Amino acid sequence: MPEPTLEIGSTYALQKPAFNQLIASLHSMGYQTVGPVVKGDAITYAPIQGLEDLPQGYTSEQDGGRYRLVYTGHPRYFDVTPGATSWKQYFFPPRSEMFTASKEGRNWRIEETPQSIPAYALVGVRPCELAAIHIQDRVFLRDEWSDPIYRMRRESAFILSVNCLHPCGTCFCDSMGTGPKADTGFDLNLTELEDFFLVEIGSEAGKMLVSGLPIQPASAFLIQNANRGIDEARKRMGRVMPNSPELPAFLLSNLEHPHWDVVAKRCISCTNCTQVCPTCFCWDAFDQPSLDGEQSKRVRVWDSCFNLDYSYIAGGNTRPNTRARYRQWLTHKLASWHHQFGVSGCVGCGRCITWCPAGIDITAEVAALQKEPIS
Repeated sequence: MPEPTLEIGSTYALQKPAFNQLIASLHSMGYQTVGPVVKGDAITYAPIQGLEDLPQGYTSEQDGGRYRLVYTGHPRYFDVTPGATSWKQYFFPPRSEMFTASKEGRNWRIEETPQSIPAYALVGVRPCELAAIHIQDRVFLRDEWSDPIYRMRRESAFILSVNCLHPCGTCFCDSMGTGPKADTGFDLNLTELEDFFLVEIGSEAGKMLVSGLPIQPASAFLIQNANRGIDEARKRMGRVMPNSPELPAFLLSNLEHPHWDVVAKRCISCTNCTQVCPTCFCWDAFDQPSLDGEQSKRVRVWDSCFNLDYSYIAGGNTRPNTRARYRQWLTHKLASWHHQFGVSGCVGCGRCITWCPAGIDITAEVAALQKEPIS
């Protein structure tokens, strides 16, 4: 069979055993490959070397405040939906050293901390997570300013996304328009079938990688199977967000709705929802001085709008109670985020529902607010 002519936007078929060649090619191009693995009875992201590291045969049961990893023995590698961790840790690390201040006589010398950053290849990025990466791009790579730590990590990354054919009980990406199919922003995009991966090329880097693999043109039969699987996934979403173009204005005009008091009685301000969210970006910086007082390091760490100290300013706290903090989180995510970044801050991954110890469901809270508006 003659070699297919590769084109960006085209789809090809790769037999599953040849996936290890794809990983090997990424290594030869200098990438450190990370993907979903089983660790501590959950799915997390860690370095992978091939198919043998992926969670073949696993699925997950997820509901409000509930996560359970289940081994069923099925032959697929990318069926299981993600756990608590998200890909943002590779671009926006939970902890980053920014600079060191060293005392020199009566003066201080400031030195930026050199960043030793590998080129990451993210393997198995779900469409909702891919949308979350694009949202964080809007936050950290703005025209007027860009975050140097984020930019360096993001520019060198390779993204291999995977269409989601088996959503979990807390997924609602379809109602947010972020899945279950990835449309753009990837280098390669896979759809897992019984014996093949369908491979869609999304960039020149992806085209270069595929050129050395034993691919073949994707038949109409394989493409139809993939499309059927995606259509079925849309119907199996565990949740639906009552999302509409009017939602941002509705939320911001109902800031005194009595339902905020109802949800505040359940919320314990634990910050779980913001820590697992793939788009939340609150952070704080603190100085870490040496014991002799001759040096100090400035460190950036993840923070949360649910922390009491986060909204503390001179003269008091602008959000002194859980009601104010929960209202800020939800209205920012679904309303004022549009004003700041031109897009919703929610991608429908469902993590905030699954990992909330109180089982608070953002889709149910929005529905309750809309049921009896006071505006």
